[in-house]
Order: sequence, then structure tokens, then C-alpha cells
Amino acid sequence: MEDQSISQDLSVTSSYEAAMTALSSLIGQHKKQNVAPRDGRKFALMSKYLKMADLEESISKLKIIHVAGTKGKGSTCSFCEAILREHGLRTGLFTSPHLIDVRERIRINGLELSREKFLDYFWDLWNKLTNKLSEELLMPRLFQFLTLLAFKIFLCENVDVAIIEVGIGGRWDSTNVIKEPIVCGVTSLGMDHMEILGDTIEKIASEKAGIFKPHTPGFTVPQLPEAMLVLQQTASQLTIPLEVTAPLNLEWLKGLKPGLDGDHQLINAGLAVALCKCWLERTGHSSFVSNGVVTEDLPEAFRRGLASARLSGRAQIVKDIHSENSSSRGNLVFYLDGAHTPESLDVCARWFSIATIRESSSVFNGNGGVLRETYHGYGCCNGNGNLSLINLKRILLFNCMEKRDPQLLLPQLIETCASNGLHFSKAIFVPSLSSHHKVVSATSLLKSDASIDLSWQSALQKTWENIIHGKVANVKNVKRPGIINSSSDGFIEENTVDSCDSSSNHYNCSSVMPSLRSAIHWLRECARRNPTIQYQVLVTGSLHLVGDVLKLLRR
Repeated sequence: MEDQSISQDLSVTSSYEAAMTALSSLIGQHKKQNVAPRDGRKFALMSKYLKMADLEESISKLKIIHVAGTKGKGSTCSFCEAILREHGLRTGLFTSPHLIDVRERIRINGLELSREKFLDYFWDLWNKLTNKLSEELLMPRLFQFLTLLAFKIFLCENVDVAIIEVGIGGRWDSTNVIKEPIVCGVTSLGMDHMEILGDTIEKIASEKAGIFKPHTPGFTVPQLPEAMLVLQQTASQLTIPLEVTAPLNLEWLKGLKPGLDGDHQLINAGLAVALCKCWLERTGHSSFVSNGVVTEDLPEAFRRGLASARLSGRAQIVKDIHSENSSSRGNLVFYLDGAHTPESLDVCARWFSIATIRESSSVFNGNGGVLRETYHGYGCCNGNGNLSLINLKRILLFNCMEKRDPQLLLPQLIETCASNGLHFSKAIFVPSLSSHHKVVSATSLLKSDASIDLSWQSALQKTWENIIHGKVANVKNVKRPGIINSSSDGFIEENTVDSCDSSSNHYNCSSVMPSLRSAIHWLRECARRNPTIQYQVLVTGSLHLVGDVLKLLRR
């Protein structure tokens, strides 16, 4: 029996890896089909795929919450899912991207499907589409296929509610084949994906508002005036109500805390409450009557849902426990947020500043009293119950896609942190291990490429040094701590700028590492060698980077 079980596990693993290879083959489909992402041709193809998958008629059975936006749509969807699950409903949640495993994108009752069940649905859909292809019609793109798969799974799993996050934009997004959602929401809007959606906030708002439908109420959050005008005009043309929701008041949670950290999540939580309230009323699941205003009389299921919501890689704190020396456990803390726009990096920096300060001030002595906080760290009890000083080192671990402009991203991060009294001891720039060119499983080995081109990371470092030192920095001789020096932990002890030797172009406050794996190893070595220092590492700039860090830490 044991041998049979092992054989089954190997079979499932092999089939799952084959599925990931099949998904990877879909990434380049748009180039073969020569379909521009900004027009309706891709959208028309999605309608054909629905018919080929035998989903065209049945999709109307799903009772959908459809959410678009630039920032916070994944968080809003996660809040909605948790709230409605707390009402006893069977939920389906479709979000993107995934961080570790593609099954993260499609969840039933908050959980990923087993590999076996996922594979059953996957290959059934794959074979059904493959059998109906022609020379003119190739397989769908990756996101199109996953959208179809989500619809199929939600129907087969008989969910009561499907919460669907838009991929990019709205009007021509693959998810917008939904004709009659129960309610639609638009989260905070900003300048992102301009090469696809347009180069003004008005054009972007117009694309996002494309998910609005006749007879379907719309909700949004406070927006820039130009964006709000477009949303209101679109709603008026469709003769549908558009309500602007207020941020959640923490007092309404009656002592509970939102499951997603950061003040910005109160905006998303407020929108989620309004969407769920509307959905419950329109589907006959709620006995209370909406007056269009969220009040302190928040039902218990709402409060529990808001408190239990989770979303990896967004304002997530992970304490690294990988250490052979138990005395250094907990001294390395990763703060992970996949922010990659100036607006989201501003939010990320504010969250990191508050979260690290909170960490520093929440240390208690044996009698439950808060110990004194110092400028460089905080006091704590050692093994003998005596006070000992723990210093804090804040490190930035950063990468972003080459289409992003670091001249817009890094200054925003630095300025927001500085305004909160937080400065980085070091910035480390690393390449991501994964990429958008390949879909891998959670158990796939992350392989580092020794010959990888680090020119982009060097450009990021140069931008950082120019900002920090206020001049054009020649960083060709920057010290790179790829190998730990036995006499130094690689960090400078006081003011990072003053400690750098600009005359010789040696800057200790930034480094380029050849791989993410080596960067984490180096940080772990620092924590092991310096048990009186807590290293607080902000990982941001890319969801790929955040996912890779999570994958390495979990392994």
C-alpha cells in the first residue's frame, strides 16, 4: 500500500508539472495571434473560448461580485470573500497574480484546491479547447485560460458567490465576459499599465469603468476628481447608481482588527462591506434593509470576516526561523509588499514605517510593562531577565520590472520613509528567480543562474545612490557583500550617508547581489552573527520578488 501511495504521489506530481508546462506555453499566444491588448479583438476571442468550453450559457448562473481598480482590488476581493464565507455561504475567489503556486488564484471557501482536483478540472478544460482549435484560433492566453478555468471550477463546485478580480483594465479584460454581475466595485485608481490603458487618469478610469453594467449597482472609493467624473459619467449613461463608500471605522469592529494590515486597507474594507451588503440584499440572503450608509451596526459576520481576511504578499510580516543558532531566531523579520507604482510604494512605505515602529514599541518585560524605547532600538529582557539593548537595522530588498521607472519609484519610497523618521542601513538589489515567462509549481526548485545579467540591478543601485547622496554617483566600485567578511557584518553603524566615502566612490549603503538566494543567506548570516540586532527587511517593488522570497523562506 505504501508503494502504491508513493506511485500515486509521483504520478500527481508529474501530471502537475506537465500542467505547469502547458500553462507556460500560453504566455506567448498573443504574439502568434497578433492581437493588440487595447482593442476588442482579444475580448471577442474570449467569447469564442467560452462557447468552446461549454460555459457560455452556464456562466449566467454565477452570482458575481466584479472588482476593478489600480490599487487594492485583490485586498477588497479578499475582504468580500471572508465576509460572505462568515455568512455561511460557499465562496469562490479569483485573484491574480499568484505568488507561489497557480492554485492560489482560484479558491473555494478560502482554500486552494488539492492538486488532484485541480488537475481534473485543468485537463478537462485543456482537452476540450484543444479538440476545437483551428489554424485561425489558437489556445487562449494564460490569463484567458485561467479565467475560463475559474468559471468552470466555480460552476462545478456549486459556489453561492463568485468574487472576481479584474486582471488589467476592465473594458477589454477577460473577466468582463460577465454580463450580469450582482454588483460591481472600483477601487483606488492611479497611473499604471499606461501602455495598455492610456496615459491619463481619465483614460484609465474609463477603462476601469468598463465593468459597469445596466441594472447593476456600482460602488467606488474616493478618487481624484478627474477619475471620479469619468466613473460618474459612465454610471449616468448606464442609468445605474454609483455610491462612494467611506473608509471603515475601526470602532465598528468592536475590538477586532482587520486581517490585512495598513491604514490604506480601511478604504478597501469599507468598499468590501458595501459590496457584500448590496450582494446579500440583491440575492435575498439578508434580512436588513440598506440605507446606502455603512454604520456602526455592523453584523457580527461582517466583523469576523474583516478580521479573518488574508492575502499573501500585501503588507505581510514573516519572521524567519531558519537558523542553526536558536539565539538568533526572530532577529530577521521580512516585511513583504508587492507595491510597484509610486502611489502603492508610498502606501507601502507608510505601512512599513508604522509596522516597524509598532514592533519596536511592543516589547514587554516579565511584569507586562512596556520597556523603554531607544533611538536605535528597544530594550528587552535577556535570559536572566535583565535589560539588554537590541539595535534595529532596516534593509531594503528591491527589484522591479525594467518597464518601471526607478526615478519615480525609489524617491517616493525614500521620502515617505524619511518623513516617518525611518532610514535604511542598506539597500540590496537582486534579480528575481521567477519570471512572467514561465509558470512553475510550489515544489519546483528555484535555480539561480550564475551568468545572469545584473545590469538592471546595477542601474537601480545607481539610482538609489544618486538619491541618497544628492549627486550623480559613480558606483562601479561599490562594495558588494557577496561573501561575508569575518571581521564585519557588512553594515555601517551610524548615519549611512556620512559613513560612505564618496571621494573614492565606495558606498556601503547599497549592494547588488548575484541572486536572491545569496541575499537571504547573507541576511541570515548577519542575524546569526549578531544576536543583539534585529534586521527588519522590506521586500518590495515586484510581486515576483515577494513570491520568490516567500518560496525560499517556506522551503
